[in-house]
Amino acid sequence: MFLTSNSKIMNRIFQSLNATKELFISSLIYGEPYSGKKSLVKSIFKDFYWVDGSSLEEVQKALKKSNRVVITNFEKITNYNYLDFENSNVVAIYNGKTYNRSLDNKFAFIYHIPPLKERPEDIELFSNYFLKEAKEIFDITDDIKIENRDLDISKNLKSLKKSIYKTVLYKNIDKEDLSLTLFNYFLRHYDGDNLYKEHLELFEKALIKAGLEIYGSQLKLSEVLGINRNTLRKKINEYF
Repeated sequence: MFLTSNSKIMNRIFQSLNATKELFISSLIYGEPYSGKKSLVKSIFKDFYWVDGSSLEEVQKALKKSNRVVITNFEKITNYNYLDFENSNVVAIYNGKTYNRSLDNKFAFIYHIPPLKERPEDIELFSNYFLKEAKEIFDITDDIKIENRDLDISKNLKSLKKSIYKTVLYKNIDKEDLSLTLFNYFLRHYDGDNLYKEHLELFEKALIKAGLEIYGSQLKLSEVLGINRNTLRKKINEYF
């Protein structure tokens, strides 16, 4: 999956790679894991012979079998001298903030894919894509607003997708789903002493946090919950 975006650098790399598709030229694409390298390459070179760089032997076989090859996990190859790219179009995907500089003479073009945090246009683009995808999978038709605080881009597209899927689930969970979730949680954590007091925090902390989010007032929240304001303040100090 590669979505045309407003990110100038991504579109520039896309156009450059597309222009070399039919040429016997080798290209290296490097960047942090899950930054969109593989999706970008697949959108252009999906008909190439794909091989995992985890096995040098398999890579060598692929290069003998075809002159149009995509090598994933290229950073796992330790000896590049055994690779012959002559008269071939090879696209190598390298996971890393930097790459082995000895590869400069191996590739005609070397592209760097910036992390998602440096491509705000793509954050919005992929957020909308993953949100639509999640709603279709879970058969949800209601509008769902994703706040920036809900987004996790620490691991680029991988964490972004996970955070959006989790948010969609959280915003549509009902009492039966919640009860089943807690049941399965307790099945895995039903040990120790004084379990009731230990797990009471699961309910109280979430209840108080949501109340503070809604009302923004401890006085109002204490009235809604039906507990003394001092008791509420004590629990807030305990939990937060």
